[in-house]
Amino acid sequence: MEYSGVSPPRNPSQLSWARNLILAYQSFGVVYGDLCTSPLYVFPNTFIGKLHKQHHNEEAVFGAFSLIFWTLTLIPLLKYLLVLLNAHDNGQGGTFALYSLLCRHAKLSLLPNQQTADEELSAYKSTDTATSSPFKRIFEKHKRLRTVLLLLVLAAAAMVIGNGVLTPAISVLSSMSGLQATEKKSTDGELLLLACVILVGLFALQHSGTHRVAFMFAPIVIIWLFSILFIGFYNIIHWNPKIIYAVSPLYIIKFFRMTGQDGWISLGGVLLSVTGTEAMFSNLGHFTSVSIRLAFSFIVYPCLVVQYMGQAAFLSKNLGSIPNSFYSSVPDPVFWPVFVIATLAAIVGSQAVITATFSIIKQCHALGCFPRVKVVHTSKHGQMYIPEINWILMILTLAITIGLACMIVMFITTFLMALVIVAVWEKSCFLAALFLGTLWIIEGAYLSAAFMKLAEGGWVPLVLACIFMTAMYVWHYGTRRKYSFDLHNKVSLKWLLGLGPSLGIVRVPGIGLVYSELATGVPAIFSHFVTNIPAFHKVVVFVCVKSVPVPHVLPEERFLVGRVCPKPYRMYRCIVRYGYKDIQREDGDFENQLIQSIAEFIQMEAGDLQSSACESQSYDGRMAVLSSHKSLSNSILTVSEVEEYDETARQSSKSMTLQSLRSLYEEEYQQGQVRRRRVRLGLTQQASRGMEGSVREELMDLIGAKEAGVAYVMGHSYVKARKSSSWLKKLIIDIGYSFLRKNCRGPAVALNIPHISLIEVGMVYYV
Repeated sequence: MEYSGVSPPRNPSQLSWARNLILAYQSFGVVYGDLCTSPLYVFPNTFIGKLHKQHHNEEAVFGAFSLIFWTLTLIPLLKYLLVLLNAHDNGQGGTFALYSLLCRHAKLSLLPNQQTADEELSAYKSTDTATSSPFKRIFEKHKRLRTVLLLLVLAAAAMVIGNGVLTPAISVLSSMSGLQATEKKSTDGELLLLACVILVGLFALQHSGTHRVAFMFAPIVIIWLFSILFIGFYNIIHWNPKIIYAVSPLYIIKFFRMTGQDGWISLGGVLLSVTGTEAMFSNLGHFTSVSIRLAFSFIVYPCLVVQYMGQAAFLSKNLGSIPNSFYSSVPDPVFWPVFVIATLAAIVGSQAVITATFSIIKQCHALGCFPRVKVVHTSKHGQMYIPEINWILMILTLAITIGLACMIVMFITTFLMALVIVAVWEKSCFLAALFLGTLWIIEGAYLSAAFMKLAEGGWVPLVLACIFMTAMYVWHYGTRRKYSFDLHNKVSLKWLLGLGPSLGIVRVPGIGLVYSELATGVPAIFSHFVTNIPAFHKVVVFVCVKSVPVPHVLPEERFLVGRVCPKPYRMYRCIVRYGYKDIQREDGDFENQLIQSIAEFIQMEAGDLQSSACESQSYDGRMAVLSSHKSLSNSILTVSEVEEYDETARQSSKSMTLQSLRSLYEEEYQQGQVRRRRVRLGLTQQASRGMEGSVREELMDLIGAKEAGVAYVMGHSYVKARKSSSWLKKLIIDIGYSFLRKNCRGPAVALNIPHISLIEVGMVYYV
């Protein structure tokens, strides 16, 4: 039985076994590339330092294999397959999926832009009960605990990003090390040059999208797994069949008795055998728990165990071959085919880690924890490419030429899973403590051993993770303070009502879309604009684009539309909601979908008022969920397509100045580009026939304003710390947050807003 706040969109029990087998096949190239290439470097990194010099015997090799076997059994097999895969968030996995579940069930989000209407999303379903658990009350009461939890999640995300730097380097270099096992041994410089060429090519191909070569990934990993399986069987039979007895945990006890502290330090190398395990959980959204369990239980796990067993059998009789144990154990007749397959498998494993890095950054950005970056979606299945991050990863990977980052992620995931057991599954605290204590004892031993390698290069992932985590927290803190300023300085509704329908200014034809992060109230940039320029559009729509703590929001639940003031004011609010895995595309159809949603709201509101026979006075609270993909046959508006820049479209503008500016814009920027689609809206005869005069008038005003033109109004903010703030806050806001804002993509670019229609309002935020 799977425990979760909601059922996944693809219920594994409803899928045929054939479908699960296909998904299991596809998972090899996406999920297991990193994990399956670990045999290239585990034993050389385990037998280092004093352990290699002083405990150079068969018993130590047997003990090391026993450690590897039980590490593979306890962490990937028992922890991830049996427990964590059940804690999905609508079919999504990973650290942010666990955090999203906790935010919904225990109100742990620090950004106060969530609304009651968000809880009505079909993907939001929580298990709130009348009797709240002590855990929920403690976290909801103490903001510092919620901040600590966020820092842990950001630390895990930062470690994943750091892993995206280190894994390509160590995987490709390890696969290239086979050239030093041949008769013509290559030098370290030649290996480094060849590895750099492969890495540059790998990162350079990211822009084309992995889906173009993804069909090759699964066969490569499968061939690699069966190759190391047969090599493992050969080495067991040929060198030392007694290695099979080392699966007993008694050999672990003997190993530590013999090696002492040196054996404990060697755990840092043993944990490399489970690098990439987190991918089984984080990539759950692309597959199903059944398919991932099938692939690991019946193929990956047996192949890896047999390979490690075979390597140990070989090393027990060839102790001098430990520095290059894998390639030394490969029989000569199959050396070169295995070398080629190993190199390809290392590239596949590196690609999987790079893709995971892009995905975690996208999720961080959706939750307000990462600066705006360009996200290019290379396929319809969620694969993406982030140019800035791609080149940063490449530069850092080439400069570094791992286990600590991997174990910290697992350590934090175990803690979050214990919270899910209490808050989401609503099990006893004793069960959560038992789960947490058992795994933390095991993982704590590996983590402490990994920290012993800080001086030998283990500090690199920590430094990278600290840099990324600091940047993410500074961005989240600055965003939170900016939102708090907006919330406390929003325009009073009484002030607007006192101005009358004209707002005391000139209302010109057109629609003004005022973008803000506020989900309620009127943002300060609106009053700032009309105070300095006493004119605004006849129709005003306050637009808020926000992320909600669910993976996906259905298109029919995307728009939340309401009215801000009475009807004569022609002021509306539209909240556009996305999940943290959704593709945010504010393309040319966004305007038309928005206008259609407002029109549907006007008609729906008129029908509700007729049935209730009274009008609600709560103008900034009455909102309705409307589909962003409503069928045109069911819409009250007719749609006709015309060219964006033809003569008819030009004449629809009421301003000669705007026409001349548009002409200049076309000549300078539109040459050689695809023309944008323009639609003309009108009322259907069927809808207009039985419609009230006031409703028809409001809809015609909306259609006329759309024909006159749409302008986008956004705040160009300068965020500064108050003079009375502490030096730390000034450092974070004035230097850190300002640096990130200046060097990230602007909100208009991120939302794909045309420059010809953009109006920016400058404001200074003293937070």
